[in-house]
Amino acid sequence: MLGYGLRRLLEAILVLWLAATLTFVAMQLTPGDPAQTLLAASGASPAEIARRRAQLGLDDPLPVQYVRYLADLARGDLGVSWLHSRSVGRMILEQLPATAELALAATAFGTLLGVALGLLAALYRETWVDALATGLAVLGLSTPVFWSGLLAMLFFSLYLGWFPSAGGGDLRHLVLPAAVLGFSLSGSVARLVRAQVVEVLRQPFVLAALARGLPLRRILLFHVLRPAIGPAVTVIALQLGFLLSGAVVTESVFARQGLGRLAVQAIFWRDLPVVRGMVLVGAAAYLLTSLLADLLQAWLDPRLRGRDEG
Repeated sequence: MLGYGLRRLLEAILVLWLAATLTFVAMQLTPGDPAQTLLAASGASPAEIARRRAQLGLDDPLPVQYVRYLADLARGDLGVSWLHSRSVGRMILEQLPATAELALAATAFGTLLGVALGLLAALYRETWVDALATGLAVLGLSTPVFWSGLLAMLFFSLYLGWFPSAGGGDLRHLVLPAAVLGFSLSGSVARLVRAQVVEVLRQPFVLAALARGLPLRRILLFHVLRPAIGPAVTVIALQLGFLLSGAVVTESVFARQGLGRLAVQAIFWRDLPVVRGMVLVGAAAYLLTSLLADLLQAWLDPRLRGRDEG
């Protein structure tokens, strides 16, 4: 376990370094002058723009900027926003609760819906139930979030008046964006669960449980669904990491505060410290959720624990 932990730690450090480096290079290759973009609305003179470039350190050679950037990250300093003159870490922490709330609610909804659709499709395979559940899964995978979000607002907010169409606040404001994101996630979960349940149902231990007269509900929950849901855990974890790093489209469609809107604003104004901080937060979210997925898979399927120990 110690070797496994050290290996995962080194992998995490490497991934974070690569994310930081690629972001630095990508923002350098992006056309436009950040100082000019930041001062464009104020009608600043060329001299003022040049002075601002010097203040931001943009006139320094690229290797100097890169080393200074990595040194700040090594100290845990994400820098100061060029647009708002505030700590990037504090700005991210302020927006994180809203995005985390949306991400967790969408993941829970998508997981429950995907598992239910996959289980129904597997139990009633090659029937109209299988066709309906598979069709819903494909619809969730193929429908863009911005389109399903607009349709949900049109029907549930404007036509029926059940939920608010935009903004944040109480639980009613969370239902529509979480359902739209969850429906998109449920498609991949349903397809994986269906394939795995069909395979597990043919295993000898399931036939033995049926022969012993165990209740069907107990067989499905403990003998079939537990090993079958393992591969879907990885997909769920990756989707959760994506949502935690900022559900850009959904937060924009539903006018919600969060990391997604913060990232869009930072990219528009070329606020490089905020963009870099957002990328690192996204990479860290993926690493954390991937580790949790590995641990959960090992708990769900004891065969994986034996493989790691071997």
